[in-house]
Amino acid sequence: MPAAERVVIENCAVATVDAADTEYAVGHVVVADGVIEAVGAGPAPAGAAEGAARRVDGTGHLVTPGLVNTHHHFYQWLTRGMAQDSNLFDWLVELYPVWARIDEDIVHAGAAGSLAMMARGGVTTATDHHYVFPRGTGDLLGAEIRAAAETGVRFTAARGSMDRGTSDGGLPPDFAVESTDAALKATEAAIDTHHDPSFGSMLHIAVAPCSPFSVSTRLMTEAAELARRKGVRLHTHGSETVQEEEFCHELFGMGPTDYFESTGWLGADVWMAHCVHMNDADIAAFARTGTGVAHCPSSNARLAAGIARVPAMLAAGVPVGLGVDGTASNESGELHTELRNALLVARLGAGEKALTARQALRLATVGGAQVLGRAAEIGSLETGKLADLVLWKLDGLGHASIADPVAALVLGAPAPVTLSLVGGEAVVEQGRLTRVDEEQVARLTRVQARRLAERAGLA
Repeated sequence: MPAAERVVIENCAVATVDAADTEYAVGHVVVADGVIEAVGAGPAPAGAAEGAARRVDGTGHLVTPGLVNTHHHFYQWLTRGMAQDSNLFDWLVELYPVWARIDEDIVHAGAAGSLAMMARGGVTTATDHHYVFPRGTGDLLGAEIRAAAETGVRFTAARGSMDRGTSDGGLPPDFAVESTDAALKATEAAIDTHHDPSFGSMLHIAVAPCSPFSVSTRLMTEAAELARRKGVRLHTHGSETVQEEEFCHELFGMGPTDYFESTGWLGADVWMAHCVHMNDADIAAFARTGTGVAHCPSSNARLAAGIARVPAMLAAGVPVGLGVDGTASNESGELHTELRNALLVARLGAGEKALTARQALRLATVGGAQVLGRAAEIGSLETGKLADLVLWKLDGLGHASIADPVAALVLGAPAPVTLSLVGGEAVVEQGRLTRVDEEQVARLTRVQARRLAERAGLA
């Protein structure tokens, strides 16, 4: 991105989501050189506007940190609406033969659609877990990275892998999985080529074998060793369904959490998607080791996986963020709706005080930043942090009668985004993306969705 200009935002409600949950009924945020220079009550400091390229009147708005998505599968944008009434395993069996037909152009289109939808709804840092690498289909990870750069959001590309195809008792077709050695080699190459650990980085790489039932123990173990040798984070699916629990006991003689610990997959550099079926001992192990969780309430409901024990995780000190998950199990593709869904689902499982509106906002911001290892840079509005923030319009019909702006954002209708900044640069203005053409992205995804269907014999 080009050098960020000085921006002064005033007259808005401010939810900093700092450690004290500091809020201002009327406040300001000043951005300079891509970082937050000042945040506080009332108008901006007298000298803050000097040299400002832009002053924003935030009357009727709430400013929050940018949302952080911690789990996704971008390519699934092109298979939305399929297997509508299936549980996870049946859904995978139906869709793997389709996903096995992806290529570089298809992946780029799916990433473009997924990122556009999230960015338009306030996401400033996105994560994708891509683990399907059919042979001879081009640079699939590079296609995602390119789409993220085009959209203008920060990106954690979790380089996934599978080495257990149908002939080894797995679910994906054999030609859509890699050998163990090839997966490890390609993952290391992705880190060496793309990972940028510097402050303000736009691109991180994580090591991310898919799941216990699609990956060998050797791949799990050596992937963890690779990640720690390279100093990057680890990501996988964990404890998503009852069937997974049964699978782990049958194959490994232990539950998922114990299996993960035996392969080096618990630690403060690890985060797991879903974690729906966690008992007290599992939660205690995650808390003891600092292992994080990407909570995906809509996907869990769509696939009838169950209700994750997020209130118990938070009470134990487990780091928890929010994830869209793939848009074949969350067709909206939006993260800002997950704040509301996380709150509602938690209360279905554990009562009316299970999760508050402010806790839901924390999950989507600083919680996600902690899960991704970036809490020192993003996730809260504090001096010196990166200027990743969102200005939500709350004075329209959908929110005007809710006095509490955080409650309006979390419990009300999806709020329009007036302005979204990533490192001080606008990626959304008045609800529209600034760096990509939404209509062009929509056309591209329609074309590639038809092409994928044809390749899979569905059209």
